[in-house]
Amino acid sequence: MLKWRLARYLVAIMSLPDQSSSSQVHLPQDLFADDSIGVESALSRESNRSPVPKTSLLAPTALKAFLAATLGYSLYYICRLSISVVKGPLIGEGLFTELQLGLIGSGFFYSYAIGKLVNGFLVDRVNIRKFASGALLISALINLFLGFHVGFALFFTLWLVNGWVQSVGAPACIIGLTRWFSDKERGTYYGFWSSSHNIGEGMTFVLTAIVVTRLGWQQGWWLAAALGLLGVLIFWLFFRENPALAKPTSRVAVAPEVDRAEVRKAHSRLLRNPTVWLVSLASMFMYVSRYSVNSWGIFFLEKSKDYSMEQASMIVSVASICGIAGTVGSGWVSDKYFNRDRAIPTVLTGVLNALSITVFVLTSHSVVLDISCMVVFGVTIGALLCYLGGLIAVDIADKGATGAAVGIVGMAGSIGAGTQDIISGYLIGTNKSMVNGVSHYNFLPMGIFWITCASLSVLMSFMAWKLQQRKRL
Repeated sequence: MLKWRLARYLVAIMSLPDQSSSSQVHLPQDLFADDSIGVESALSRESNRSPVPKTSLLAPTALKAFLAATLGYSLYYICRLSISVVKGPLIGEGLFTELQLGLIGSGFFYSYAIGKLVNGFLVDRVNIRKFASGALLISALINLFLGFHVGFALFFTLWLVNGWVQSVGAPACIIGLTRWFSDKERGTYYGFWSSSHNIGEGMTFVLTAIVVTRLGWQQGWWLAAALGLLGVLIFWLFFRENPALAKPTSRVAVAPEVDRAEVRKAHSRLLRNPTVWLVSLASMFMYVSRYSVNSWGIFFLEKSKDYSMEQASMIVSVASICGIAGTVGSGWVSDKYFNRDRAIPTVLTGVLNALSITVFVLTSHSVVLDISCMVVFGVTIGALLCYLGGLIAVDIADKGATGAAVGIVGMAGSIGAGTQDIISGYLIGTNKSMVNGVSHYNFLPMGIFWITCASLSVLMSFMAWKLQQRKRL
């Protein structure tokens, strides 16, 4: 019933008139999460340059823009994660090897990492509605084309392009939020918008998996393409990119200009801060854990624990759904119970995350146990995305270096995500044997790699915590 109420609410919001002076928006506390990678610099510049409507008098147009950004970016994710669902059939039909799919996935992440930095600057200078719509259109068309079998070289090239255009989504959405919401309210909307990646993951692992299981891997690509085209329409129709163009009825406030000399000094201090680099390493290893399950979790459950594709996808989707709670609750928990000290909850959630991965990969088929592992993994990875993906970097950096800090941490995370796809694909492929024409896998080396990286993330977080404690003495 909840999903139908939410759907009716979204429809009602989208049908509101653009002009109103009486609408108010009330959402819970302010939080941070994953997709600030590489785009916080753009956020910082916008907050110092653009007129920001006071949302106490916010017109419905702003709420439409917020909902369009949240739903539209979740559809970006479907066009990104479609490959995770079709890996099994592609390998099963002999179209690609495990190593080839690992290389394809790593190419995506490296392209995505560079694109985040470049497009984070570029999006500041263009029409964000057209930019977000155009990039998602290209991504949808790539998914459509991949529904027709292509060779490895062309697949790799297209997925490389997909990584680049996918990197447009987050900067465009965050720029939109900075233009529509004041400093006091922006964090709240930013936190809720950041849950869009969990929504997109959940839809991918449920809807796409059902289609692939019942209709075939080609239809899985085409479903992703259709939902991507829906996202294009949402961005084009409802993502108003500038309050001045939408002419809301609220008043505006203009922030002061940034002192560029002070910003350069802040950047220099940041680069000499060893804590930032320890947090970056912790983020890199955490991203290995996150994308190991996202990229290979379904395949692992199919081949190691004898689940069907639909069952495996449903189990992995539990982590995405529970990740919303971890993302939304982590900042509030650290503020309320740890006096804004992010280090302790980061280490604690990191330990639980490593334990959940350990049990997940080292135990045999058990529906209850596997779902329980995904619940713990989802909540903890959601919290770690908040802490290691941006919030700790913001706490450490001077105000003038916030974007640079999150950019460094974000780049490290993307490198970790890309590297794990190569290593996981290699470990899976080289530990496969054929018995009577049937593939048998030894997933222990892959599992040890996943567990080791999750544990190293905890170690780096602990070292950063102790280093900060010594600085305070």
